[in-house]
Order: sequence, then structure tokens, then C-alpha cells
Amino acid sequence: MTDPAPKPSLHYLALVTEHQRTLYGVLWTLLRNRHDVDDVLQEVNAVLWAKAGEFDLSRPFMPWAMRIAELQVMAFRKRRNRVQRATSDSELVAVLARDWLADEAIARPDRRLEALHGCLQKLPVAHRQIILLRYEEGSSVSAMAAAQGRSPKALSESLRRIRAKLLECIERTLALEGTA
Repeated sequence: MTDPAPKPSLHYLALVTEHQRTLYGVLWTLLRNRHDVDDVLQEVNAVLWAKAGEFDLSRPFMPWAMRIAELQVMAFRKRRNRVQRATSDSELVAVLARDWLADEAIARPDRRLEALHGCLQKLPVAHRQIILLRYEEGSSVSAMAAAQGRSPKALSESLRRIRAKLLECIERTLALEGTA
């Protein structure tokens, strides 16, 4: 008989509970249907429970939880035969938020996502296109670089600079609004 999975710590359970609203908001951004969001959030929570022993409590919780949420959304869409590319700004906002926002910075996710959306619109078209292409489902830096006749290293550096500009824009926008 196998041993049951270890029970999550109280601290881990507190983190899961504390971030339910943020996870719901991220899922809403991706799915835009209350019933779908409820279903996927339940799946996300089941995975968070099952993977409790894998989480390092010294690391930020939300980037890890948001990655699990993203994977559950993709699985949900596959099951529903609705696999779509992540090219809409609202989906991109959620994906980029996962990459940039540290656990402590997610206190005001709705405002941060709105700021990111506005900042995406301010990017030059070529830069916005690079970001959109990078976050399409199944996209890779190597494939994008080959298609553009660039080295993966050069494209990665461009992506880094564009992300840095977006992050600066988000921080500036939030600072001007007094919500940083």
C-alpha cells in the first residue's frame, strides 16, 4: 500500500486561500465566462493541492500558481475543442503578468493588468507584434528567430528590452495613479 501524499502546511493553505481572488481574475481574463472560470479554478485548486509538496515556501507563490492556472486553461480549451492562439491583448496581459509580477506585486492585479494593456497599446507596432508572436501557443524563440532571420540570442535580447519597457510603463502608470 502506498503512503498518502503529505498534507500541505498551514502556510501553504493560507497562500492558496489568500490568492483565490487573483487567480479568479486571471482566469476571468483568459476565459470570460463565469461557469468556465469556476470550473477551471476548481481544477487549479485541485492541482495546487496535489502539488503542495513541490512548492518551495521561500519562493513567490503567485508566479507558480499562475503557471498552473495557465496550464489548466490550456487543458480546458483542449477538452472543449477550443484551442486558440494567445494573441488577444486580454490573454497576453495574463500571460505577461505571470512572467513579471512577483508575489508581493500582485496586490492590485486588476489595475496592473489594465496598466499593462494600456502600455501594450503604446508600443511600436513592430514591438507589439514580437510580443504577440512570442506568446502564441506553441511559439518558441528559436522558431521566431529563424522566421525573422535573426539569432535566438538577438531575439531574446529584443524581447528582454521590450519587456523592460513594458514594466517601466506599468510602474510609471501605477505611480502616476498612486496605486504602485
